[in-house]
Amino acid sequence: MTDPGASAVTVAIFPMAAGLRFDWHTHDDHQLAWASSGVLTVVTQTASWVLPPTRALWIPAGLPHETVSSGRATMRALYVRPDLCPISWPEPTPVAARPLLAELIGYLEREPLDQAQRVRAEAVLVDLLKPVTMATIEVRMPIDDRAREVAEALSADPADKRTLHEWGRQVGASARTLARSFIADTGVPFGRWRTLLRLQAALFALAGGEPVGNVARHVGYETPSSFVAAFHRETGMTPAAYFRPAASAEPDEGAGPGVLDRRASEPGRMS
Repeated sequence: MTDPGASAVTVAIFPMAAGLRFDWHTHDDHQLAWASSGVLTVVTQTASWVLPPTRALWIPAGLPHETVSSGRATMRALYVRPDLCPISWPEPTPVAARPLLAELIGYLEREPLDQAQRVRAEAVLVDLLKPVTMATIEVRMPIDDRAREVAEALSADPADKRTLHEWGRQVGASARTLARSFIADTGVPFGRWRTLLRLQAALFALAGGEPVGNVARHVGYETPSSFVAAFHRETGMTPAAYFRPAASAEPDEGAGPGVLDRRASEPGRMS
């Protein structure tokens, strides 16, 4: 941080019940959103991030977003004054929440620090914010009423294996009509949309520490290997690499380019 006479970072604690949602809002300051316990989801107008305690998200000042807890969670939010911070990442940027960063957040939150101590701690904080690759999985909901009925049913039970023909008999539309609606409203065919939905649902359970085999079955895959293959195909990494706690979660050796939003893999440099 640049000004020895001012405090750049404020820490706030938000205990969050399951399903609590901080609806769309913005901040004048940059925000670092981190769950010291539980799992957070941060949603912007273009993407969403599922954050276990090993990941935090840098949210630039002025960016509309909402924050959701899928289960009980504790969010520790750092609010950082833009005029006192050398970081100028223009887009949301995931960072590794290593143990030292967690300790430093607690230090800034709890300890009675004089100005010189606080400035030194804030400078170390900047050094600890290391971006990591974290692909996002966006699942748009269809607008058409009948297609949306299908989408909402699958959101409630991602493992449902019914075909579009079977769904059509339930909602009163032909399979062809439903297929056209999914492509027109979500930008992807129904089969890929369902894959993305399943993977997004899996992220919450994986972030909470559920074994891959259990998660695979819960979201509709017959074997863990088929789930891991789908996860790798969409994100460029395995589930283990995606949530790896200490090292930055780089794509696995030999992984091809991902098809999802990869903006966070090339964040702006610290200035």
